[in-house]
Amino acid sequence: MGEGFFKSIQENPIIAAVNNEDNLEKAIESPSNIIFLLTGNIFNLSYMVNAIKNNDMDVYIHVDLIEGFSKDIVALDYINKNIKPDGIITTKNNLIRYAKNIGIFAIQRLFLLDSLSLETGIKSIKSMRPNAIELLPGVMPKVTKIIHEKTNVPVITGGLIMDKSDVINSLRAGAIGISTSKEDIWYM
Repeated sequence: MGEGFFKSIQENPIIAAVNNEDNLEKAIESPSNIIFLLTGNIFNLSYMVNAIKNNDMDVYIHVDLIEGFSKDIVALDYINKNIKPDGIITTKNNLIRYAKNIGIFAIQRLFLLDSLSLETGIKSIKSMRPNAIELLPGVMPKVTKIIHEKTNVPVITGGLIMDKSDVINSLRAGAIGISTSKEDIWYM
């Protein structure tokens, strides 16, 4: 599981994060191989996923942010069987566990605010063993390195990535990819 994700991210570590449906076409036209879909609802999710897949790109749905679906395993089953993304992103441990049990590539999104959230996040990662982690904010190379070393789970950084130096610093710290909604970074 995840061979396509890791192959795509090796070819291009920049992930186009789409947080507004109006930016979907721009993301599809970008050189990114992967799109993190951070928007959508029960009515347009299938259309957006198909548009991405029809352009030979991988799509990972942030299930916590999709409107009209509950944040439970029934919704995850529906999304997996009917929408068919390449994987999911979530902050919810129960959805990470369930996704892995049914063979869905699972990215655990972590928001780090202080040393307590860092410790809790590391414990969660070690317990859940997601396929990858998305670490926010992504402009903390020291913390990226700590999480990568302590968990041995692939790290993606996102949030507050402003420029090329942020991308380089994240990659040097051990991140395998960078997710961003900043269009100019998609073209680096």
